[in-house]
Amino acid sequence: MAILAIFVLFALFAAVAYYIYVPRRTGAYTGDGLRTAEERIKNLAELHAKEAEAASTYGWVDQKAGVVRLPLNQAQELTLQHYAKKQ
Repeated sequence: MAILAIFVLFALFAAVAYYIYVPRRTGAYTGDGLRTAEERIKNLAELHAKEAEAASTYGWVDQKAGVVRLPLNQAQELTLQHYAKKQ
């Protein structure tokens, strides 16, 4: 009788642990609005294009504070000139 009670308690514990720790299957996550691989590829290509444009053009980051965005090659040149003056 005691062995049967131990098995029942173990099964109950396993069922509770399974219920608590195993994630629920609720379907595909669509919170970001992406539903297909083609849409994700398209959005990634758009993001890369925006990043490439930002890395190669001038623009304001914060106009009130006077912070501008420089093309990367121009920023590198200015940085080299700045450190060359210090030496």
